[in-house]
Amino acid sequence: MKGFSEFTFLSVVLVFLWLCAKACSQPQQLQVPCFFIFGDSLVDNGNNNRILTLARANYRPYGIDFPQGTTGRFTNGRTYVDALAQLLGFPNYIPPYERTRGAALIRGVNYASGASGIRDETGTNLGDHVSMNRQLANFASTVQEMRRFFRGNNNSLSSHLSKCIFYSGMGSNDYLNNYFMPDFYTSSSDFTVQAYAAVLLQDYSRQLTQLYSLGARKVIVTAVGQIGCIPYQLARYHGNSSRCNEKINTAVSLFNTGLRKLVDLFNRGQLPGAKFVYLDSYQSTSDLYLNASNYGFEVIDKGCCGVGRNNGQITCLPLQQPCQDRQKHLFWDAFHPTEVANIYFAKTSYSSQTKSYAYPINIQQLAML
Repeated sequence: MKGFSEFTFLSVVLVFLWLCAKACSQPQQLQVPCFFIFGDSLVDNGNNNRILTLARANYRPYGIDFPQGTTGRFTNGRTYVDALAQLLGFPNYIPPYERTRGAALIRGVNYASGASGIRDETGTNLGDHVSMNRQLANFASTVQEMRRFFRGNNNSLSSHLSKCIFYSGMGSNDYLNNYFMPDFYTSSSDFTVQAYAAVLLQDYSRQLTQLYSLGARKVIVTAVGQIGCIPYQLARYHGNSSRCNEKINTAVSLFNTGLRKLVDLFNRGQLPGAKFVYLDSYQSTSDLYLNASNYGFEVIDKGCCGVGRNNGQITCLPLQQPCQDRQKHLFWDAFHPTEVANIYFAKTSYSSQTKSYAYPINIQQLAML
């Protein structure tokens, strides 16, 4: 009987391990029916590939670590929203609007465009782009096209959209490729930093309200990150390759403070039925920058691929050889995080237990509403 008991116990263990392995191999359950993305190069996944602009990434070594190769993503692998889509249970990455039509629209679309901003003129120094206003126009066209898949039933379409998650990450280029580029734009002479933040927030409030009017109810908005510390700024700032440009960081902090207050206004009834989540990407990037070694990053002031001081004076060139230790780099090029950093930011914002990163709730909680 002893041998039989041991055999039975071993069999049970083996069956348990087999069932566990089978369960672990299953894809994560889809938490929301669709995911719509608005933003700039931090989340662009190919919308700029066919337009006349310097803000393009459809060449090697961009995408060197991405399963599908070079797609137009401004990093070596997955973007923040790629990683977030996986956490939300999507079996595939959300496709770019530039090449998505028909029934695929129902699962969500990425409208983001490198160099774009809240203001229409932002980023024109680099060529064409799809500004936030144009991205919203594209989404309005998507809503019109989706109606036929709901047989013209507006209530069913509205119900579907109300369950989706909408992500909007705007503002970085309104500073980098507008306000702090006086050779191309007059905004810094037209506005004080306080007045410029107020103008941006006024425009952004109108745009987010328009998104709401088109059906968005679960909306993520992101703060502008600590862009005074990216390799591009470190390479330019008074020849000091290790000192952040705090003038820029202070300016974007004014915008971020106002954006959080705007989220409070929306959530307190200004947009009935909506729930907005504010991601403090300034705080999360700052904390990561200060505690990089705790997360396995060894290089925080240089791009993995680029030219000049800090690999930040010129961005990654076609067929350039990038660094080999990409897991240890915080930045991929002069402006954008590496895949491993994007994954960290996605996981942090998805399940954050502190309101200093995701406010007033995290993305996982937003999906469950």
